[in-house]
Amino acid sequence: MKSFILALFLLGSTTLTVLAVSGYSTNGKSDAKDHVAIIEKEFKRPVVELVFALDTTGSMSGLINASKEKIWSIASTMAQAQPAPEIRIGLVAYRDRGDDYVTKIVPLSSDLDAVYAQLLDFSAAGGGDGPESVNEALYKAVNNIQWSQSSSAYKAIFLVGDAPGHHDYQDDVPYTQSVKAAMQKGIIVNTIQAGNNRDMKSEWQKITAIGQGDTFQVNTTGEAFAVTTPFDKKIAEASRRLDATKIFYGSAEEQAKAEKRKKNSEKVYAESSMASQARRAKYNLSDSASSIASKEKELLQAIERGEVELDEIAEAELPQSIAEASSSTRKQVVEGKLAERKAIKAELAKLSEERQAYIKTQREKLGAGKKSLDDKLLATLKEQAMDKGLKYDKENDY
Repeated sequence: MKSFILALFLLGSTTLTVLAVSGYSTNGKSDAKDHVAIIEKEFKRPVVELVFALDTTGSMSGLINASKEKIWSIASTMAQAQPAPEIRIGLVAYRDRGDDYVTKIVPLSSDLDAVYAQLLDFSAAGGGDGPESVNEALYKAVNNIQWSQSSSAYKAIFLVGDAPGHHDYQDDVPYTQSVKAAMQKGIIVNTIQAGNNRDMKSEWQKITAIGQGDTFQVNTTGEAFAVTTPFDKKIAEASRRLDATKIFYGSAEEQAKAEKRKKNSEKVYAESSMASQARRAKYNLSDSASSIASKEKELLQAIERGEVELDEIAEAELPQSIAEASSSTRKQVVEGKLAERKAIKAELAKLSEERQAYIKTQREKLGAGKKSLDDKLLATLKEQAMDKGLKYDKENDY
């Protein structure tokens, strides 16, 4: 008797399907014991979890704006790893006691539009007395965020600020304890110092010495490499058209979540720069973004992946515009949207390549070196993630 195993792996999928076929006779005939076993094993993508603990007091406006511009660059660069990881980002905004808030938490999420929509709401205000609530920010980043329990996940905190922490609050948990707790959870703690405050330099270095992370210094503007390109507007417009092809299905609760995602996307288009929208579009073409989208019950992608047949979906789970149409009309609409999406993706891929080539030329022309926020941050991310088996060969995204 012979047996063989056929493994089917679809890139971008989270499932590995193995077909084990046994009982195949040497003369080409099967006997009564022949059987086919289908085994499905979950393909687990590597996980990248990043939390930015960001000082949002009045003196930090430059770095806050730089963060708004660069979050998609971070996601796109991390998505270039092989294998493509699932990327989750969270935020802890902090100020000080007596300000409008001490901390605001945005939980870790792979829905980066939702994270970015909340980042857009962050503004610089308050502070003024020097030290800030660094102790509480680190405590919340370590203990109030739902981190992955996997020891293979790359987990990192980036503490970003321009002032040291208060050490005169009696009920504070000292940052040394929080950093040690982070290490027990496999979380690396990095620091980014904005400005030249001498009192905080040694403190930031001590934090990273305990947290086994990196520390680097930038000016108060963040020193991010910022360049607009002739392709940004075209990419933003094409990205908007791509989003418009999405058709969500499912229960009332699932459709309500889809509507919330649509509103987050609309906010990104309304309030972010064309350059940020171009960076977002590039990330959304990645395998990392595609694997997350597969969980959203988006009709066209589900059909493309063979996860569902249009006729199998109950009318109550279809959007009204599709449910009210005849079966043949539904099919025509879906086929038309699929063709439109394919064309837009090809357009976006070409424009993104042209944009990246333009940026590379500008960096060489302007003599941009390794001192920008982008380069320092992305170099740290790549180096630390490689220790978790993630490999990076391509250049950074800007």
